[in-house]
Amino acid sequence: MTKFSMVTHRSSMTGTRTRVEDSCESGLCPICIDDCPVFCEVSKSALRGREVLYPLREYFGNSTAGTPKDFGFSYGDFQIQFEVRGVQGIEEHADKVIFPNVDIRTNWGKIEQKLPIVIAGLGSTDVARRNWKGLAMGAALAGVSITVGENIVGMDPKAKFENSGKYPKVIDTEDMKFRVDTFREFWDGKHGDIIIQKNVEDTRLGVFEYVSSKLDINSLEIKFGQGAKAIGGEVRLYTLERAQLLQKRGYLVIPDPSDPVVIEQWKNGLILDFERHSRVGLSTTNEVLEEIDQIRSNGTKNIFIKTGAYRPSATAWILRLGVEGKVDGMTFDGAGGGTGMSPVSMMNEGSIPTAYLEALIVGCLDMIKKKTPSAKIPTMAIAGGFANEAQLFKALAMGAPYINCIAMARAPITAAMKSKYIKNLITEKTMNRGMLNSLGFPKEKEPDSLTLSEAFIEHDQLQRKYKNKEVPASAVGVYTYFTSKLGIGIKQLLAGVRKFRLNLLDRQDIACISQRAKDVCKHWDLGIKSQEALDLELVKKEIYSGNYD
Repeated sequence: MTKFSMVTHRSSMTGTRTRVEDSCESGLCPICIDDCPVFCEVSKSALRGREVLYPLREYFGNSTAGTPKDFGFSYGDFQIQFEVRGVQGIEEHADKVIFPNVDIRTNWGKIEQKLPIVIAGLGSTDVARRNWKGLAMGAALAGVSITVGENIVGMDPKAKFENSGKYPKVIDTEDMKFRVDTFREFWDGKHGDIIIQKNVEDTRLGVFEYVSSKLDINSLEIKFGQGAKAIGGEVRLYTLERAQLLQKRGYLVIPDPSDPVVIEQWKNGLILDFERHSRVGLSTTNEVLEEIDQIRSNGTKNIFIKTGAYRPSATAWILRLGVEGKVDGMTFDGAGGGTGMSPVSMMNEGSIPTAYLEALIVGCLDMIKKKTPSAKIPTMAIAGGFANEAQLFKALAMGAPYINCIAMARAPITAAMKSKYIKNLITEKTMNRGMLNSLGFPKEKEPDSLTLSEAFIEHDQLQRKYKNKEVPASAVGVYTYFTSKLGIGIKQLLAGVRKFRLNLLDRQDIACISQRAKDVCKHWDLGIKSQEALDLELVKKEIYSGNYD
């Protein structure tokens, strides 16, 4: 089988391929010819340079990206262990022991949630901005939290600032208010919340102070990167004026939009767009703990930390700071996908893959509890490539009793984007027969007669509930994906293990079915056994206690 490292010069993420299927150690074709009609990574890089570091530039703002790399260990290496005897978390009554009665409510920090899902930090990248209405409203309708990511204020062309110190401080911002108000339009005031995240630039611009005092935000998140990349966030800018504005606000913009030569190249069409980059950020133990105390002293109800999958010792350091600082929740984001333009090599080759990362986190938390049984562990979330209910279930079981939420970004964006696209097809009466068949409608159904309530299984009930408001199709899609697919799916799996409350899940509800899974779980002493070893003594007890005469 070809190693992944040998095929990196042909990738759908960068729009590159090789002339032939086989490759040599470098990843190039065994025979490279001068009149080759296709672009491999090297040949495209010879023309487009830095653009090839990222997923296809022409899809920026309308796409997300994730690595196709096989990390050798995933949630597929576990198998859920169903039970047929008894029940936990509900009265043992045949008419009550049905999967709709499973309670999957949880808490994210002090925030009550209807589902164990959090939409992770969606910042200034175009794909988040363009789909924000569906994501925020869908989250509010489903009763889960959503995080406003980094650089929203700095990227808002209509933001206003005052020069009151070393750095300008924000006093008004249209985009941030839009994001908050959009969530609150369908928020019930109890389940889920809108959380505001910050990075280095946000700190300099005084974002936390602004949202706390002007927008009544009670939940704030400190960011230490993400699983898709370890450096600052990147976005593409399509006008010279926007590039110059962001450079004036302190961002690194490449190429330099104030350089007369670059300006001339832009005018001549030699530069297609600019890149905006955020700073990496530097932190010490004392600085982080002091910042947590300072945020708490301002009356913030929920303090969260979001971090990427850094090397194990660095990840353990951030985990320790969260516990010592008594934050309310922490999100650990594994490799390797993103919502914007994370470098492809970082998504493929950097950060700790999600399942490995969760094993590390759970192992460290077990160590903390063993050292200090009275230690208060924050609510924990794991992120990094989750899309279906089985993955969520296994991650929650593997992380018991610490991890009680799954953070997601790419999957809900997909739900929002596709729902918006289908709505446009229905409105324009351009739905085709193939798509209609894929949705399960009979052949007699005419594509141009499809309605929103027919296409979206939850559309009618939402419109009945909110009679005087129009729920956007993108919000219906996110709500349906969360509540009807993931929510019901998790309930079914919990009913299968005969546990009718989410907090009853434990590590014995899954078993290892690969050698790699056994090795990882044994290394961190997680107590998750292999399928053949699970219940072995109980199996013997059952068999030997039988009367076979």
